[in-house]
Amino acid sequence: QVQLVESGGGLVQAGGSLRLSCAASGLTFSRYAMGWFRQAPGKEREFVAGISWGGYSTNYVDSVKGRFTISRDNAKNTVTLQMNSLKPEDSAVYYCAAAPTFERLQTLTGINYWGKGTLVTVSS
Repeated sequence: QVQLVESGGGLVQAGGSLRLSCAASGLTFSRYAMGWFRQAPGKEREFVAGISWGGYSTNYVDSVKGRFTISRDNAKNTVTLQMNSLKPEDSAVYYCAAAPTFERLQTLTGINYWGKGTLVTVSS
């Protein structure tokens, strides 16, 4: 019954922006650390950004620091990834993820629930 549904992906030129959203249902949202992973063709799925239960702690992979911002709204059961200054190497399917702790969120094996993904394509 738990569902994580991503939206907001699309095609954008390098230097542009996109905002991804994840709507969660069927879980006690505020008790899960939430985050985003991405997977490009032929590549392993990698952690991109995470946010703790109350939103006071965040973490980002080095390659997106200063460009991406993760946020959450526990009243709306949503988590958002604002992506600015996009680069072609950001192209991937982006997956919303939920884990019981902030630490577990940052590893593939720690994830309890996954969304089905939304495709982001950045053209050069």
